[in-house]
Amino acid sequence: MQETANRGAEGPLPTPTDEALALLACGGSTEAFAELVRRFERPVFGLVVRLVRDPALAEDLAQEVFLRAWRALPTFDPERRFASWLLRIAHNGAIDALRRRRAAFLLPLEPPGDEEGREREIADPSAVDPEARAVGRDLARALERALARLRPEYRSALLLRFQRQLAYEEIAEVLGLPLGTVKTFLHRGRAELARALAVEGYRLPGAGSETGGRKGA
Repeated sequence: MQETANRGAEGPLPTPTDEALALLACGGSTEAFAELVRRFERPVFGLVVRLVRDPALAEDLAQEVFLRAWRALPTFDPERRFASWLLRIAHNGAIDALRRRRAAFLLPLEPPGDEEGREREIADPSAVDPEARAVGRDLARALERALARLRPEYRSALLLRFQRQLAYEEIAEVLGLPLGTVKTFLHRGRAELARALAVEGYRLPGAGSETGGRKGA
């Protein structure tokens, strides 16, 4: 009883890292893999849906990503970040789907009904003024349209950098590209994004003298 009390006084056990869970899953633990799915189902779907721009297809691809990951676990190197390893599988699966379905470029970038989520990502969350919220919605939609026009490799790099906030080296690992190529994709992708937004009357932060919003506003 005393030993049990002492263990309780030490506090809860530390949460296992993604890499530790991957090793347990590699050893056959379905519970460990289920926890990995719980942790990464939203990031995986978020990346895939923004690449293929088809929510139904993205759901199927996300399930396939985890199936591929389960099968490929024996090849996972625990010295690497599990997140980068898994997102690379997701990215490759999405790019393969785009090659098979070039018509996917005509589909919406965001799943229906997710406008509120786009607002939270792009508009100032402290803005309660209806006019400011309307401007935020317009900017969010313009940004989605601009992203949809980018080459898939540019879009992948931008999403991994600014949505997932990965370091350049991690993006290179996910995309399987040299570091210099990743930096080039980010530079060109941001430039193309800025040009596409400028056509609609917006500027990216840092893209010129203004910090954002409508030109001339």
